[in-house]
Amino acid sequence: MTTTERMRQLLLTRRAAHSLPREFYTDPDLYEFDLENIWHQQWVFVGHDIQIPRPGDYLTVPVGLYSIIVLRDDDGIIRALHNVCRHRGSVLCDAASGSIRRRIVCPYHQWSYEFDGRLAKARKADAGFVAEDHGLAQASCEVAGGMIFVSVADSPPDFAPVVTLFDRYLAPFDPANAKVAFTSTVIENGNWKLVMENNRECYHCKSTHPELSATFPEAPLHSGGGDGDDLIALQRMVDHCEAIGLPSRFEAPADRQFRAMRMPLLGTARSMTHDGEPGVAKRFGELPADNIGDVLLYHYPSTWNHFMADHAVTFRMLPLSATQTQLTTTWLVPADAMSGRDYDVDALTSVWLATNAQDTALVERTQRGVNSPAYRPGPYSSDEEEGVIQFIDWYAASMLRRLAG
Repeated sequence: MTTTERMRQLLLTRRAAHSLPREFYTDPDLYEFDLENIWHQQWVFVGHDIQIPRPGDYLTVPVGLYSIIVLRDDDGIIRALHNVCRHRGSVLCDAASGSIRRRIVCPYHQWSYEFDGRLAKARKADAGFVAEDHGLAQASCEVAGGMIFVSVADSPPDFAPVVTLFDRYLAPFDPANAKVAFTSTVIENGNWKLVMENNRECYHCKSTHPELSATFPEAPLHSGGGDGDDLIALQRMVDHCEAIGLPSRFEAPADRQFRAMRMPLLGTARSMTHDGEPGVAKRFGELPADNIGDVLLYHYPSTWNHFMADHAVTFRMLPLSATQTQLTTTWLVPADAMSGRDYDVDALTSVWLATNAQDTALVERTQRGVNSPAYRPGPYSSDEEEGVIQFIDWYAASMLRRLAG
């Protein structure tokens, strides 16, 4: 049986509302299918436009097997360039971020490129060499609410609905006038789907996340669930914020690939800090003094995010191998907020740094368990793990569509 046939059979015979068969979390061949049919076809969150404010500023990001330079060109356009020299294939940029003064120069033989990817100079090229034929290969690039997404697909999915939704929900936060307060990158020894599954439920939060659980509801409101007093509080927050012009209602397509909503934090909490009080003395944009809760955004396969009045926390997940995933967390604050005066970095980041460490341990524990031949797919709770069911259904449907051509 070929790998393609095995993948199709596993998807068609999987049990609904259950975790996936062991191979999906462990098998290098199925991981390659994930890269080819998910990560190399979908839009992937790579960073924020405020991280590359000037021409020549760049990020380098691994998108599956591809290395991408995300760079602002001389006209202010953000581009996604493949990090591969057109001469003999050398990697051009090694750093995770930086600033290039004039041109992208290959460190091997000094071929140089303009910021828009055009080849500027190839030393001692033969007669008849056509520079226009040797520019850097480009990937597709879009910005939604200040968040940069890249697709390496030849024909990426329509991204306009995501741009429309994210722009609308994030406009009140004035993302162009934010700045990065702190960034953390960790490597989790677990399959990327285990990382996303862990994020899509709070079934485990009360027992493992004391810092987060002080302000974040355990009820599955973030996946469209919840009942009783939780739903009453949610509706009260949504109605209030919509009335003052802040987009708030749960919005998602039928397949739940992306979503935006506003959710109240617990009790009187106004921010995800240890005491629920704002961690930053400033507010984004011209947001009102009211308690406006937490705007949650996600987009499969790579990102989930929290935007509060005083700060935002964004997450970028990228697969590195069948059993390794890179997670980058970024804290954003208003651009005029000063560290040491308007916020304390340690206090601002402590809740999610603790939560990330706890989640890393959970993901790695689960990976060790599913590595065992004794593992069998277990049932999800339709109340507590509806978000996980939505993600796995999206993943399976996406893979089957790709396998069907």
